[in-house]
Amino acid sequence: MRDYPKVILHADESCLGNQFQGRTRPGGAGGILEHWRGGHWERRDFWLSERDTTNNRMALRSAIEGLRLLTRPCRVRFVSDSQYLVRGMTEWVEKWKARGWRRKGAPPENLELWQELDQLASRHRVGWIWVRGHAGDPRNEYADHLATRAAKDQSSSEGAVESGFPAWLEEQRETRQLYLDFSENSPPDEDGFPPVEGRVQAKPGQKKDPGAARRHRDL
Repeated sequence: MRDYPKVILHADESCLGNQFQGRTRPGGAGGILEHWRGGHWERRDFWLSERDTTNNRMALRSAIEGLRLLTRPCRVRFVSDSQYLVRGMTEWVEKWKARGWRRKGAPPENLELWQELDQLASRHRVGWIWVRGHAGDPRNEYADHLATRAAKDQSSSEGAVESGFPAWLEEQRETRQLYLDFSENSPPDEDGFPPVEGRVQAKPGQKKDPGAARRHRDL
């Protein structure tokens, strides 16, 4: 079996002003990529923004940008709290493609983004993992921080940049006493990935599938 580099990618999206109608809704997306090399984790951040957008659109852009930054085929654990994104890539896309990219007789919302993401994902071996938002994984919270900041500032990293996660994590520990038990320097698990805090969770209204995490690890 080909030895693909292993990358874990936590991503999140933000859309400000969803509660208002008739106003622009600035949005952002961001993420942190992690790869174990030379006995330590190499981390890179990315973020982007749009002036008027939706949560769903930014969730798709978080995945597109994250995968676009990988310069060679990889084994990827993509972690997101967006059911729209994770269910789309694990349940819906193949059905849409079989119908000529149609959903109930019409193109799905954000068709061009779905097609772009599908093409990018085909270069890699991706395990799409859904976690409940704000459930205690600092990497998920950090991705939320990047996305929200980008939405507010209307900024972009213009690619992958050195991660601010260690400094952000230290600040959270010192000022809020959070994530004191999280070990950011622990080596990867037996599959070459850092553990996902909280593991894979069932969708609301569904029972947890004890085999879900194992299926993702076996990708």
